[in-house]
Amino acid sequence: MDINANINVYIHDRHSEARCEVMRRLEALDAKIDLVQETIMAAIDDLQAAVTAEDTVIDSAITLIQGIPALIAAAGVDPAKLAALQADITGKSQALAAAVAANTPAAPTA
Repeated sequence: MDINANINVYIHDRHSEARCEVMRRLEALDAKIDLVQETIMAAIDDLQAAVTAEDTVIDSAITLIQGIPALIAAAGVDPAKLAALQADITGKSQALAAAVAANTPAAPTA
């Protein structure tokens, strides 16, 4: 995102001191606008990094969930393998649920 702003001010004044003061203030304002723009861009970059990290976590959860049928098929009908698989899936499901709950903001109260 690129934010460009131009402020053009034309002053027709016979008093050069007043012109100089106005120009000094405009230059100070321009510097502040640049600082605000840099701050906004940094915040956008931070947000993009957070979204990318979140996408990685979500993609990992999807891969885990999509792999469950293959794990069940590999366990076959062996009770010990099925019990171990159930314990593994339950543990991962609880860890995922806890992570989602811990990172979900509370609903705003009215």
